[in-house]
Amino acid sequence: MKEFTVNRNDSGQRLDKYLLKSIPLLPSSLMHKYIRLKRIKLNGKRCQANTILNPGDVLTLYINDEFFEVSSHSYGFLSSPSDIDIVYEDENILLADKKPGLVVHEDESGSSDTLINRIQHYLYSKGEWDPAKENSFAPALCNRIDRNTGGIVIAAKNAETLRILNEKIKLREIDKYYLCLVHGSLRPRQGTLKNYIIKDPSQKMVSVYDKMYPGALTAITDYRVLKEAKGLSLVECLLHTGRTHQIRAQMAHAGHPLAGDTKYGLNKNNRSLPFRYQALYSYRLDFTFKTSAGILEYLKNRSFSVMNIPFVNYLGEN
Repeated sequence: MKEFTVNRNDSGQRLDKYLLKSIPLLPSSLMHKYIRLKRIKLNGKRCQANTILNPGDVLTLYINDEFFEVSSHSYGFLSSPSDIDIVYEDENILLADKKPGLVVHEDESGSSDTLINRIQHYLYSKGEWDPAKENSFAPALCNRIDRNTGGIVIAAKNAETLRILNEKIKLREIDKYYLCLVHGSLRPRQGTLKNYIIKDPSQKMVSVYDKMYPGALTAITDYRVLKEAKGLSLVECLLHTGRTHQIRAQMAHAGHPLAGDTKYGLNKNNRSLPFRYQALYSYRLDFTFKTSAGILEYLKNRSFSVMNIPFVNYLGEN
């Protein structure tokens, strides 16, 4: 028999979700069977898989010890560096400036050096997070950026923050601004790109269309040209949707592929550039909360940005 006490980071989630994360060796089918047989009880009483947990709830589990094998405490995140460029940090969130070339999560390359591992290592070293004291929560990212795109990524330090920020992103109450360099001169210099995107997972690319097709998703981007030089335009973009490769694909479709982008652009146009990645940076976040943000209400109407972006300097001083 084992007992778990629900803490702050465990609360607010369904019982079955909690159990699957807390006891990864327990098969889902067996978990549901044990709930039906009352071998898993909540506060000494029968419970349901969809019961929402509250702080202080006590789970009693009458299941075999084989499902509770002791962890070796060989944490994978410790193999990643702990150095990160911090834009902003408090007790609930961390905004990190991810550099091009670093992945946010582990991918097919198998590299353990990821942004989330660096953040977890950093918080572990500070003593702010100890996986041995958590049942189901680990610091997590709320947004993603492609490997060769740079910019601000939001990390949640606790489960309540993660739930709030995920909801705010879903409600589009966090504005994401990007800077990019594109080939040529956009006309008009300010406007909105509205297209329809279909993703091809096998090619890891998207196709852009001017009219709706079955399976397509609407993509909307506001843009304005900030500067023109060297046959390039520095453009600020505001995303209204968050589709895969949205800015890269839409700009290429408009006849102005991003500088350095070999996936949606042409190699011959990029050979003279001093950088070998697409010139795209998520440089600013605005927290434009329109509904209650709970413990994050203090972030309402705040803005955070990074300014030291190498490809911007390539165009020279204003």
